[in-house]
Amino acid sequence: MILILSIYLAALGCWLGGIVFFSFFTAPAVFTHLPRAEAGQLISAIFPRYYMLGYVAGTVSVILAVYFTAVRGPRMWWGATTLALAIALGITFYAGMVILPRADAIRTVTEEPNPDAARKAEFDRLHRMSVILNGTVLLLNFAAIVGTSGALTARG
Repeated sequence: MILILSIYLAALGCWLGGIVFFSFFTAPAVFTHLPRAEAGQLISAIFPRYYMLGYVAGTVSVILAVYFTAVRGPRMWWGATTLALAIALGITFYAGMVILPRADAIRTVTEEPNPDAARKAEFDRLHRMSVILNGTVLLLNFAAIVGTSGALTARG
C-alpha cells in the first residue's frame, strides 16, 4: 500500500509542480527575456510536453484516487479528492486537445504588425480561456492535496 500511495503522491506532485513551474516561472521568464515572436515559438514547443505531463500524471492520480476510494477510508475524503482530480484531468484534456490546437493555428497573429482584428480577438479569447482553465486545474490540484491530507490524517 505504501508503494501505491507513493506513486500517487509523486504523480500528484509532478502534476501540480509542473503547473506551478510553467505558470509562475517558465512563461513569465520566457516572455520577459525573449522577443515576443521567439517567446511564442518557445512556449508553443513546450506546450505539448506540458500537457503530456498533465495527461500522464493526472491519469495516474485519478486511477489511484479511485483505488483509494474503493479500498481505504475515509471514503468521503478520497471521493472528494477523486472528483477534484477527475474534473482537473478533464479540463486538462480539453485545454490540451481542443483549446491548444485552435490557439496554435492562429498564434502567429500576435506577431503581425497589423493583425486581422477578428483573428486577434479569437486568439486573445482562446489565450484567456487557457489561462482560466490552467488556473482551475491548479486550484483543483490544491483541493486534491487538501483531500488527500484529510484522508491520511489519523482522524480522517
